[in-house]
Amino acid sequence: MRRTVRGFSLIELLVVVAIILILMAIAIPNFLRARIAAHEASAVENCRTISTANVIYWTTYGVGFAPSLSNFATPTSGNVSAISAGLLDDILVTGTKSGYVFTYVPLTPDSNGYFNDYTLNADPLTIGVTGQRHFFTDEPAVIRVNLTVPASDTDPPL
Repeated sequence: MRRTVRGFSLIELLVVVAIILILMAIAIPNFLRARIAAHEASAVENCRTISTANVIYWTTYGVGFAPSLSNFATPTSGNVSAISAGLLDDILVTGTKSGYVFTYVPLTPDSNGYFNDYTLNADPLTIGVTGQRHFFTDEPAVIRVNLTVPASDTDPPL
């Protein structure tokens, strides 16, 4: 009498596990690169958004560029002003979004105390995990990039 064995043998299970591990070894690095690319694209767009908000701030309030990112926040009272202009989302005004840290620095004020220029750096929170490239922009709104160190106005445009 012959017995019929049902189920998988140990060898068959090991082959399936090996195939799954090979597929994961191929897919995970591609996923990580795609995530880094998404963070970098978001950082560039956020630099553009901050530059645009600064131009709107300048033209609306006539007091130069904003003294800090917090001046772009949504007002708590509902009334927009130069203190809370409501031009950026509440996450971006904290200075950290999508794996990048945004450092906004208004430069020397004029005789009226208004800032006529600024710098903005976007640097990855963790290099190689949240982003690879560093970005920079200032009042001409040209976004510049550096692969190794925080970008500056001497780096090539994006």
